[in-house]
Amino acid sequence: MVEVIAVPAGFPRWRGDGTLLVGASAMNTKQLIELGVPLGAPLRRASEFISKFLLAGGDKGRLAEEVAAIVANPSAFAEDDLRGKFAKALLTAPPPRTAPVKFRQWGTGLEPDAVNQMAKACQLPVSVAGALMPDAHVGYGLPIGGVLATDNAVIPYAVGVDIACRMKMTVLDLPLRDLERKQDRLTRAIEAETRFGVGAHFTDRRQHEVMDADWTVSPVTRQNKDRAWAQLGTSGSGNHFVEFGVFTAHEDIVQPGSGGAKILPAGTYVALLSHSGSRGTGAAVCDHYSKLAAAKAKDLPAEFKRLAWLPLDSAEGQEYWAAMELMGRYAAANHALIHRHIAANLGAEVLLDLENHHNFAWRERHLIEGEERDVIVHRKGATPAGPGVLGIIPGSMAAPGFVVCGKGEPSSLNSAAHGAGRAMSRKAATERFNWKTVNQILRQRGVNLISAGLDEVPMAYKDIREVMAAQSDLVTIVGQFDPRLVKMAPAGERPED
Repeated sequence: MVEVIAVPAGFPRWRGDGTLLVGASAMNTKQLIELGVPLGAPLRRASEFISKFLLAGGDKGRLAEEVAAIVANPSAFAEDDLRGKFAKALLTAPPPRTAPVKFRQWGTGLEPDAVNQMAKACQLPVSVAGALMPDAHVGYGLPIGGVLATDNAVIPYAVGVDIACRMKMTVLDLPLRDLERKQDRLTRAIEAETRFGVGAHFTDRRQHEVMDADWTVSPVTRQNKDRAWAQLGTSGSGNHFVEFGVFTAHEDIVQPGSGGAKILPAGTYVALLSHSGSRGTGAAVCDHYSKLAAAKAKDLPAEFKRLAWLPLDSAEGQEYWAAMELMGRYAAANHALIHRHIAANLGAEVLLDLENHHNFAWRERHLIEGEERDVIVHRKGATPAGPGVLGIIPGSMAAPGFVVCGKGEPSSLNSAAHGAGRAMSRKAATERFNWKTVNQILRQRGVNLISAGLDEVPMAYKDIREVMAAQSDLVTIVGQFDPRLVKMAPAGERPED
């Protein structure tokens, strides 16, 4: 619990940690929310009332009783000189939440700060359901691994900076021996057909129908269309990668909607796996609309600013939604070109093609408190895992990834983890590890690393097998990908994930 801090009389305000500062005593955000005060204008008016109440000589021991009485019957206090503004704010606000939305957590030992971020998100008046995946760690606003359903609202930071970051795997008809005998050829194919780094782009631009879409849906996408085209087919930085490996299908892979038709027989294959998103344009969309949402949420305390939302029936909400969906198509096009060009470079045929977003918001129908409702499901670093839905959950550069089939667990909002999840910060990883030790581990695991930074070494991540074990009720593992040849952005690049 935060401490009360005294400030000069007449200057009530909120500190960044959620403490309400008033002349003599205080109630923090959590206490007011527990009394039923909604976020937004009522919370601000509550602070003004408490300050005036105490400055007028009111008994601070009766603060909770006073606030609860006004919350219970605001119309009775609407014309009261001392309590009127607070009461009127309650009358015009969305129905007060007497308790945060409940959310279920998978996995153990999660960062307390990540759990607290999820708890804060579940206090929003627009939130209706939540879940926290076993790979969770701290993010901006919503934690990575956070799943949040809202009512008619989209939260830019709950989608994430790298909008539509996604996984794609293609199984190729190459012989397994190529992974050892022709690594130079595979390396040349990766380096010729994609680019890594923050400003990575192609001088000879790649072609894809996504560039014929309507890029005027938002001023941000319109202004960044040329940059997006230059970066089409690139991989960026951070935890983004392109790698070859061994894919073992434990059973016949069946594509949902195929009528049970077998797509790939059980067996062992060469596969290409990639992870990246919407590059600089997606980041620009997030930056613009997260700031716009925060500016419009003037009554939100500072600790909630990164959870500011845009109503979907507002012009700004519709504009962000259209830009987000365009970035989804753009991110998919990036992966499509990477895989298409690498396969063509090698003269290989594609036997299986799988992909999924994991930084996105979807309109979905879910059972919320016993009632079927249309909601907006934000999956920030979480994989869609509806019944029979195939997805890809990677490990690290030296740990396996998994192709999974969703079980459609309602309490997870049909979601699963999106990877192993970081076990430590980038700074901690670079300070703690060295390449001599890392290279020994890579050799032991049969991995050839083309390039990467120390902040992405395997030990910086959680144990993927523990993560998978923690979500056995969410997905069934149908195949395993073991990396053999890995390329990421070189050391020194600013992370874009």
